[in-house]
Amino acid sequence: MKGAGASYNQIVIFHTIANEGSIRGAARKLEMAAPSISQSLKLLESKLDVPLFNRSTRQMSLTEAGKFLLKNTTEAIATLDYALEGVHDLSHAPSGKVSMTVPRFVYQSVLRPIFPEFCRLYPEIELEISVSDSAIDIIKEGIDIGIRFGNLIEEGVVARKLTPPIPEALFVSPEYMEQNGIPETPQDLEQHRLIQYRFGTSNRLAPLYLKQDNSTITVEMPLAMIVNDTDISVDAALEGIGMGRFLAPLVENHFQEGNLIPVLKPYWHEVPGLYVYFSQNSQKARRIRVLVDFLLEKAKLNPI
Repeated sequence: MKGAGASYNQIVIFHTIANEGSIRGAARKLEMAAPSISQSLKLLESKLDVPLFNRSTRQMSLTEAGKFLLKNTTEAIATLDYALEGVHDLSHAPSGKVSMTVPRFVYQSVLRPIFPEFCRLYPEIELEISVSDSAIDIIKEGIDIGIRFGNLIEEGVVARKLTPPIPEALFVSPEYMEQNGIPETPQDLEQHRLIQYRFGTSNRLAPLYLKQDNSTITVEMPLAMIVNDTDISVDAALEGIGMGRFLAPLVENHFQEGNLIPVLKPYWHEVPGLYVYFSQNSQKARRIRVLVDFLLEKAKLNPI
């Protein structure tokens, strides 16, 4: 059977070339000599009797066969890697790199207060935190853990709840209230201007949902400005530019201090809670399990 002689190391080298985009990049990543990387690729292509890369003087790109092989071996390679690591973990303290991706507000409100404690508890673990408000496919990108709202998590991963559903608050500054008043019903919002949020990945404007008569309604409002960062949204509301929207626990300190005034609170819509998610096979790695357990114990939303 063609390809039956392909070794684990050859597949790993192939994956590294694909991810790094070059022989030299793979050599640096794997700390091997470039000729050895090139020879391994030639042997794999010879066994499969098909080219895996289109080569030019400046770059390498996957052929259709290469794309097929990469897609259909990624999970298998990860499964074997995690299994081997799990055996090693039986007699060693948790160690190695753990990568995670989180939205900016999650870093600010959830991780920032607690990650130093994790680093002190597990000094042999190298924690890598990547902040991105874009939707990240952790399996495709080779990331161990993600934190997202429950409705935004891709299929095929394990998800554990970190927080209950979260109310999305509407609020204005005292200056805005003095000049424009405050709405008493959702219908009154037609007379006010919203600081709107635009999703970075899809470029869509975030719908504004409210609860009314035991159902969820979508509200259209005139816009004061459009932002793609929640900090700007809160800052603009503090300056009286328009009506702001954000997760209620994260602006609770502004409510208590009187810098912002909540409006239409009985109508606030709840968004799904935050979840930590990871691939099924990654649970075999103790370095990942201890971080997941730590988050399940410690994670909570703190005002930013």
